[in-house]
Amino acid sequence: QVQLVESGGGLVQVGGSLRLSCAASGRTANRYVMAWFRQAPGKEREFVAAIRRSGFITYYAESVKGRFTIAMDTATNTVNLQMNSLNSEDTAVYYCAVGLGTITSETRRPRGYDYWGQGTQVTVSS
Repeated sequence: QVQLVESGGGLVQVGGSLRLSCAASGRTANRYVMAWFRQAPGKEREFVAAIRRSGFITYYAESVKGRFTIAMDTATNTVNLQMNSLNSEDTAVYYCAVGLGTITSETRRPRGYDYWGQGTQVTVSS
């Protein structure tokens, strides 16, 4: 079992910044990719960013590229998402996820992850 605890969500104005954190515990040794997804009301869960433990290879959705940065601290099993230049379309519940990472093509898909956090709300107001 793997436990994921997210923190850092909140309310921010357009153009502002937030930093999300996700602490993983439990059987994480064979989980090689960690990611952030988000889900807005009435929409499907969508990929935001991911990072591989090996080489710290990163992946980003086009909508956040250049504004968001994902980073991993292997010493603490934590993945952070720095979000800058936020806009109203970034409003959503953000979920941390961890997976085996054995199938590269599923890095951007929810089915590529087998453990999920409880989610943290990010609201961007104008």
